[in-house]
Amino acid sequence: MLTHYILLFLIAVVAFALSAICGGGASFLLLPLLNWVLAAGQVPAALSIGTATSSISRIVIFYRNIRWDIVVWFVPSALPAVYFGAKLLSITDPVLLEFIIGIFLVINLPFIFRSDIKADTTLTRGKWVLSIIGLATGFLSGLTGAVGLLFNRFYLTYGMTKEQIIATRAANELLLHILKIVLYGLFGLLTVKAVSVGLILSVAAIASATLVKYLVKFLSEQLYQKIGFIAMVVSGLIMLINSGFTLYKDPTVQFSIQTAGDKVDSKIKWKKTTLFLEFAFQEGFEIERVIELKDLPVHHHKKVSILSKGADQVILEKVYKYKDHYYELYVYHDTRLTKYKLR
Repeated sequence: MLTHYILLFLIAVVAFALSAICGGGASFLLLPLLNWVLAAGQVPAALSIGTATSSISRIVIFYRNIRWDIVVWFVPSALPAVYFGAKLLSITDPVLLEFIIGIFLVINLPFIFRSDIKADTTLTRGKWVLSIIGLATGFLSGLTGAVGLLFNRFYLTYGMTKEQIIATRAANELLLHILKIVLYGLFGLLTVKAVSVGLILSVAAIASATLVKYLVKFLSEQLYQKIGFIAMVVSGLIMLINSGFTLYKDPTVQFSIQTAGDKVDSKIKWKKTTLFLEFAFQEGFEIERVIELKDLPVHHHKKVSILSKGADQVILEKVYKYKDHYYELYVYHDTRLTKYKLR
């Protein structure tokens, strides 16, 4: 067991350093190793102790680069959302959510090959968007203990320098981590072993922050962004493999995958929910969910009625893509299938 702790410390130093350089990701890199030494419900608590210390260290070193105009919009909505995420963690297993988060991280693959990444004007002009991002960050952070990279694209496309990203992220997340530690204690997830592992992570976080102070000077802004998106995709793949293996062993979860040409189709069924995940090299990722007619916008009802007249079977799906969503109608006449896209 001692060798596990030594290995955890060494990997944590590297992980927290990479987290600062990549804009996040230490938590995702540490999750598989933490699952070796802790029960699943105690992992987020130990992780929050280490990440809180990491945030404090980065704030001390990069204090002058904090964008307080972002912090004041982000933090107030994030704090109350942490409670609901942590409460849900105490009564459920977040492994399916981790699998879905992994998918959304991998979706960022195209950004790796872009030569220039412009600031998102929707974010820079609409400060209220920061409150929504804070709300989502707080909830998912309380539930999984780690969602830094999920919102990494926000930081990388907001127009901040690499030092501002490191400092502002730390300021945004510090109070979240502290609140999570308190809530985990109230919900019985903060055990002696979890605290011990968290202290090991804390020492590693302090060492890595000192290392990052010198490393970040050698990176250009473009290279920093590129590394950030690479980290998102790699961490997404790690999460998919880790959570996918867990789901594969769960008898209540059904998963299948098949390929056709340049497309990869997979199906996840959990309880009464069915998700279809499709990846095409030309079109990217799509997530499809079967819905009922009552879930379809009313203005599509007449069109569906006309197109499905005399059909043997009708299936409706809602399709989610990056910055887009629409509906698909599948109409079966005997063995013939006709597919319609509804926008």
